[in-house]
Amino acid sequence: MKEWSAWNLFYTHFDPIAFEFFGFKVHWYGLCYVGALLLALVIASFLLKRFPARFAIESKSLESYFLWAEVGVILGARIGYLLIYGDSVYYLTHPWQIFNPFNAQGEFVGIAGFSYHGGVVGFLIATILFCTIKHQPLLRYLDLATFSIPLAYVLGRIGNFLNHELFGRVIEPDSTLAFLGVLVNGELRYPSQLFEAFLEGIVVFALMAGVFRFCKKDGYLSVVYGMGYALARFVCEFFREADSQMGYYGSLGLSMGQILSIIMFVGAGLLFFFLYTQKPPETSQKTRRKKCKK
Repeated sequence: MKEWSAWNLFYTHFDPIAFEFFGFKVHWYGLCYVGALLLALVIASFLLKRFPARFAIESKSLESYFLWAEVGVILGARIGYLLIYGDSVYYLTHPWQIFNPFNAQGEFVGIAGFSYHGGVVGFLIATILFCTIKHQPLLRYLDLATFSIPLAYVLGRIGNFLNHELFGRVIEPDSTLAFLGVLVNGELRYPSQLFEAFLEGIVVFALMAGVFRFCKKDGYLSVVYGMGYALARFVCEFFREADSQMGYYGSLGLSMGQILSIIMFVGAGLLFFFLYTQKPPETSQKTRRKKCKK
């Protein structure tokens, strides 16, 4: 019989519930999620102070925007999950159940099921609305937000791992990579949540930090994030188990996460093409002056 390491048996000894508060169970995932939100705000505030010329945004505006963005992320992530992965017909006819944390027996079970890509859509809609209503520079806010997200995202994926969810694909016990696996219901699986935390969080942040000084035009940082995240997520999906209700698609056996990542990559590419083909305002003014002199 194979001897498992302490790491392989991590879930056997780890309780996803951090503590109980007046009968409510507080999960490590919830604490990680709150920590991620606060970390994103701290990073954004630091960037404003460290690079005031690059991110010419007032602190008060950032705090207001943060609330808009977070509401957009939560709504988009939850609704996106239900439309893509869940029983969309049921929730469209029972919208009050979308954020109902109680089961049919009245027990508090929390809210399960959030889609990252749905959260991106909600975030974009909230940002566009905020910048339109408040008359703020849209691309600058997007750049600030996307630079603040990756490290905060790491906490979110660690929360998924601690919450015993979004498991990786099965590893054969005799595989050379068996030492990486964690036992889940008797099966050895990749800790894909941690792979995502590293590639989609730390690596993407390092990429953005590396190209920061070259991305002087508003919007370019958002392009780097969109393409970087999409590529990292596409790779990580090869280690992550697809949702049982979705499975894999096409002859290549792509997961829904990979399909959505391709769409995200294309969207970021289109944004880059749009920004690249736009002439700077100063150049346009000089051209007009020359024409007037003629």
